[in-house]
Amino acid sequence: MAEDFAKAVEDGLKLAKRIYLGKDKAVMTAPKPPSPPVQGLADYYLPSAPMVYAVISDPGFVDNPDFPSYQPHVYGRCDPPALIPLQMSGVDLEVNCYGDTAFVQISGKWRVHCVMGSHSCDCRIAVPMGNQGSILGVEVDLPKKSYSTELVGLEESKCIEKIARPQDGGFMKPHIFMLTIPQVDGGTNISIKLRWSQKLLYNDGQFTLTVPFSFPEYVTPAVRKISKKEKIQLNVNSGIVTGILCKATSHPLKETKRHAEKFSFLYESEVLTWSKTDFSFSYSVSSSNMFGGVLLQSPPLYDHDQRDMFCVYLLPGSQKSTEVFKKEVVFVIDITDSMQGRPLEATKNAISSAMSKLGPEDSFNIITFSSETSLFSTSMELASKEAIERATTWLSTKSTVEGSTCISIPLEHAYEMLSNTSGSLPMIFLITDGAVEDERNICDQMKKRLKNSGSLCPRIHTFGIGSFCNHYFLRMLAMIGRGEFDAVCDLDLIDNRIQKLFSNAFSTVLADITVDAFNDHEQIEVYSSCIPDLSFESPLTICGRYEGSFPDTLKAKGILGDLSSFVMDLKIVRAKDIPLDRVLSRQEIDLLTAQAWLSENKQLEQKVAQLSKVTCNISEYTRMVLLEKNKIDKAIESSGAQKVCLSLIRNSIITVNLNSQKLGFSIQVKKTDPHKIKDPLAPRKTLLQSLSVGFGDLTATAENIRPGFEQQKLPDAAEVFLKATSDCCGRMCNRCCCMCCIQCCSKMNDQCAIVLTQIFTALAFIGCIECCTLCCGQDGQ
Repeated sequence: MAEDFAKAVEDGLKLAKRIYLGKDKAVMTAPKPPSPPVQGLADYYLPSAPMVYAVISDPGFVDNPDFPSYQPHVYGRCDPPALIPLQMSGVDLEVNCYGDTAFVQISGKWRVHCVMGSHSCDCRIAVPMGNQGSILGVEVDLPKKSYSTELVGLEESKCIEKIARPQDGGFMKPHIFMLTIPQVDGGTNISIKLRWSQKLLYNDGQFTLTVPFSFPEYVTPAVRKISKKEKIQLNVNSGIVTGILCKATSHPLKETKRHAEKFSFLYESEVLTWSKTDFSFSYSVSSSNMFGGVLLQSPPLYDHDQRDMFCVYLLPGSQKSTEVFKKEVVFVIDITDSMQGRPLEATKNAISSAMSKLGPEDSFNIITFSSETSLFSTSMELASKEAIERATTWLSTKSTVEGSTCISIPLEHAYEMLSNTSGSLPMIFLITDGAVEDERNICDQMKKRLKNSGSLCPRIHTFGIGSFCNHYFLRMLAMIGRGEFDAVCDLDLIDNRIQKLFSNAFSTVLADITVDAFNDHEQIEVYSSCIPDLSFESPLTICGRYEGSFPDTLKAKGILGDLSSFVMDLKIVRAKDIPLDRVLSRQEIDLLTAQAWLSENKQLEQKVAQLSKVTCNISEYTRMVLLEKNKIDKAIESSGAQKVCLSLIRNSIITVNLNSQKLGFSIQVKKTDPHKIKDPLAPRKTLLQSLSVGFGDLTATAENIRPGFEQQKLPDAAEVFLKATSDCCGRMCNRCCCMCCIQCCSKMNDQCAIVLTQIFTALAFIGCIECCTLCCGQDGQ
């Protein structure tokens, strides 16, 4: 899909050469392709900052809306459509950071500079996001209409008639969100506001934020006299961490405010060309030792759960001399046929790299599985140079095999190998791209085993490849095993992300963490059933809810790498300037969804759906819709005559029966409940394709379909029927009224006009004297 998009942009830039920009103005030309081979061009044309594209099917419409060139007509159509990047006239970036979470908002103005003023085209918005980005919302403002996104529950989504095509809304890549705005006139100025959340990277006591903000040269307006204003506003609230030191920034920020744990920066300038680099900013925390704290906050009024919120965070500090654990590691690798090619090769490379980082006192083993299990060694091997070379050679000979996926047996083997370890931290790394039927049973069995294992029981770290594996099963398994979970749907990121998972686990500095009040206080609910270990490469956040009063003092306890005990006092602060509900919402939704999947609890599902809707975070139990509001509705509604007609429509059911051979109709008007009638002035809703990852695909796993070959879910037969019948362009629709035609098509076709004229003529004879009096100022005689 990314390759098709890049090709469409390349075609669009070539097509844009037709645009005449006026006398003494530069002509828009396609940029020179980079020097890498053709396979690198896809990344070159992918958006590296928020972008808007004109979707061009008819190249004959491409021209300057202000200065027609009267070029020879171009025959034929672009199939698939070409994408011409729109020129941008202003951009405003606002970032609010709270701990390791950032909320990003970009407001920009674009112009449809490449389509004749007498024609229109769809406009496609592309939103690239940073580390672990999660789209929160899109708002679009046009002269006559406005659009916005919102999340609705699954039941409500079933009532929405219009279904968007896959290309009109969804993820082109896991970090690039796409949304299409229909039929925008040539020459129109478009104002767009984009919102998403993302995570800051943490390394060696330093937080780093990176926001995609590198605009290609061809979005800069060719008319040099146009004012181009670039603005960046950065606000940082680190919670209760003091002694913050700003390290580096990509743009010339000016500090405008600083107070203990909070500070603000501003950059604002008239520019000749837009930013050519991503916006990045980093700051460090002064403490060199492990430390932590607790943030408390009352829930907002709209929160379905009115219990107070808490967030415990632990930071490893910047002291690298802290001793890490001796490790015993078992790699459990899926080698079913679906892993063939890049997934398996990237996994092998990551494991070979991880083994090279083990110390001579560490030990390891490798288990591969499909329907059968294969072991590198019958027992754990010390990580000597010779053993690692043998393991690398053995692993390189392993190729994919046909057969079903069986996870429980190799997982049991790995656990048995690590069951009698002492003086070290045992770890299991499970890597798979498939789903299995006994996932809940595996979780239950592992929970029982680990509960009886005592101190430093085996950690289970899981990694999913693609969307056919059940991410929530892998997340729950990691939660039970005090490990970490990660997954990728972009095959290019497999090697990097697996190595990141290994590196975090190998850098564990505090294990078997407990917080004294959690076990003794019945009114405290912790969303993570088992607290994960603290790694030197990542801060740890534990969230939950409580009723009544929170303890005045809190201590965190754990075991250090030298097996000594560690106790830390946690500073408790009531957060005032931090929207804790928004900061924790993504983590809360993911953890509760995993619990809802495991327990099959409908109440938990409803809780997740409610949380998803109020915080605008995508979930498995909500769907995103595009709302379309017509700005002329207010003028229509303010008209007295229209109010009467709309009142009649709202309080009546009008049935129009059409003869397929000849236009004819019969009218039946019945009084009915106004709440059951759709308001013709209400925003029109279009249901986007599902944006969530789902709970795995057993059929695709059984058929060994490879990751990366996922097909977006197409509408079922009922959805196709509803979509077809709700479109009144050139034909009558099943809910035809004048407002329907105007909102669907921005015009009324001849059949609708004839029938509606006759309908309202007939309504005049129903005997509604009040209607005539309101409309004409006289009685209805």
